Amino acid sequence: MELSQLVQNLMNGLAIGSVYAIFALGYTLVFSILGIINFAHGAVFTLGAYFTYTLVVGQFENNGLLKGINLFPDGSPLSGNPVVFGLATLIGAALAGLVAVVIERLAFRPMRARGADPLLALVSSLGVALVIVNLIQLLVGAEIYNFPSNAYGEFRPALTLNIGEKVVVIRTVQVIIFLVSLVMLALLGYVIGRTKIGKALRAVAENPGTASLLGISVDRFILITFFLSGFLGGLAGTLVGTAFGVAGPYFGVTYGLKGLAVIVLGGLGSIPGAVLGGLVIGLAEAFVPADYSAYKDVVAFALLFVILLVRPQGLLGKAAIQKV
Repeated sequence: MELSQLVQNLMNGLAIGSVYAIFALGYTLVFSILGIINFAHGAVFTLGAYFTYTLVVGQFENNGLLKGINLFPDGSPLSGNPVVFGLATLIGAALAGLVAVVIERLAFRPMRARGADPLLALVSSLGVALVIVNLIQLLVGAEIYNFPSNAYGEFRPALTLNIGEKVVVIRTVQVIIFLVSLVMLALLGYVIGRTKIGKALRAVAENPGTASLLGISVDRFILITFFLSGFLGGLAGTLVGTAFGVAGPYFGVTYGLKGLAVIVLGGLGSIPGAVLGGLVIGLAEAFVPADYSAYKDVVAFALLFVILLVRPQGLLGKAAIQKV
């Protein structure tokens, strides 16, 4: 492989891998607290993209109950302004976080209060996901909606690097996605590792009963966990939407499955593992030859299968200790 192609693949892999990491962290946060996979996380990912699209473009022309709605008949005032678009992205992610809180109230808390089997909560979250994606399709249809090309501002559409006699072309949106992802990962690491909220979340994850005895409101911090999870999922949805378009109500399903592969690969409940797993899968997909690009979605699960054969607890997961 030529050096120029190597650099191109590395940039592609880091960009998409960082989004996988952000998205998978939403799964990891909930699993670390409740020990349950939230199957509605993919639907929240989709909602985040639609929320931001509505705030930025505000127009659905093709199908659905919102057909013909145009919030900005004179043109969107948000296009081309990176600061305002960033604010719209944060609002869209926050709305997705609030939806995740509602999901916790409807799908998880009732099961937890009854002491139900965790499998029932998992099935309940899957049901909520199906309701959400079908509601989206009812409202806006199943068409692909694209963000404005100047959503992040009036930047050049691509950057070029000269490596020897070869030219590497890197989409500007990929660079922005990678930088935004790094900032969010750093902020989350700071919140979890250095703040009182983060310490309380880690205490609840370690032992909810003991945390409650120490005066920590377990239910409150479970809600905070779901909000953070939904926020990260919604943000990841917007980042993917700006790069590839909002590809219908079910476009979060594929990313949801890859997110599951990421957290299992990295180690269930491990935040560093989710980051590492996301980057590994993103880079693995980027190095799939162009002739076989149709099969790159298989890479995540093939890699997962191989790693689990060698290390069942994942790359950074801890082996379960059986007490006798």
